[in-house]
Amino acid sequence: MKITGYRCYLVTLPPRRVHNWASKMETPIGSHLLLRLETDEGLIGWGEAPAIATWGGAHMSYFGETPRTVHHMIADYLFPVIVGHSPLEIGPLHAAMDRVVKGHPYAKAAVDMALYDLAGQALGVPVYQLLGGAYRDRLPIAHSLGIMENRQAVAEAERAVAEGAGTIKAKTGLDPERDIELVRLLREALGPGVQIRVDANEGYRSVSEAVRVTRAMQSYDLAFTEQPVADVEALALIARQVAVPVMADESAWTPQDILHIHALQAAELISLYVTKPGGLFRAREVATVAEAVGLRCDIGGSIEMGVGNAANLHLGAATRIAELASVCPVSRPAEALEGQIAGVYYLDDIISEPFAYENGAVLVPQRPGLGVQVDERKLAKYAVAL
Repeated sequence: MKITGYRCYLVTLPPRRVHNWASKMETPIGSHLLLRLETDEGLIGWGEAPAIATWGGAHMSYFGETPRTVHHMIADYLFPVIVGHSPLEIGPLHAAMDRVVKGHPYAKAAVDMALYDLAGQALGVPVYQLLGGAYRDRLPIAHSLGIMENRQAVAEAERAVAEGAGTIKAKTGLDPERDIELVRLLREALGPGVQIRVDANEGYRSVSEAVRVTRAMQSYDLAFTEQPVADVEALALIARQVAVPVMADESAWTPQDILHIHALQAAELISLYVTKPGGLFRAREVATVAEAVGLRCDIGGSIEMGVGNAANLHLGAATRIAELASVCPVSRPAEALEGQIAGVYYLDDIISEPFAYENGAVLVPQRPGLGVQVDERKLAKYAVAL
């Protein structure tokens, strides 16, 4: 089997509500690049890049991407080095992509997902088998509350918990006093049985501010704080002064980042992505290093559609240290929505069948490849010109 062609789509889904965080207060979610990778045997593989221009690392260590930059990279650089090759040669194809393009992990991740989708279909196995096998068949969801007014956030959290969510992730980082009050209100409304975590997305202005806010939240049984500031050295200072774990997200992209975090003792947890390291192949490398130095993780992302979400679930299934509830959406086409909100961020999707959701967890697809079928009618409906 050889790769013969591709097609890129810019897909914009209707959101259930506005979903913002401290470093992204204007760009809407759900405008992603979808990649269709074609072969001479008729198999089609799909990849997704939820690229956002404002998403990167501290001090320009990683640069923002957009769906259009991803399209440019695939068209002019990445596809020319994979065409004519077997999609089973995932490692060598990554090396080829790295030779022609430095960085641009979201573009490489879209290609990587499509390669794994093709490889799994060709071999008749789910992608998690290609990653070493499954430690679990489902991932508990962390229902994410974007930046919103506190009363609205509490009301949404109560609904999500009533639908089975056992973890609430509150976006913070713009207003310290609002953040403290939100955690207090959430704990008061949800009681002791629900895990509450916060994510400031590098939003706090200083180590001292982040420490003060986190210490105030601790009295409400806070599970952990995610990326309160941008710099890894600053994360380490915060970690020494608070009584809850620190999670690194924007600081944790590559195996080298994990080694740096470990050397500084900057975090006990990381958010592991398919996209940040450049795909499933590289994400497994990050996970291996994280496990070797004793870190645990969730599976993070940028509110993917069904294709990217499937890749996240396969990664979570095959990663032993992915023990934490994750913001993996409960992806559903409009026909399968009946007012649910737990893990639901869009009013429709481009996949033909909904992901299964049971007792606060989204189930990992079991069919070969990524295990999802793209609905061509929905693709035509939501695709816009690149």
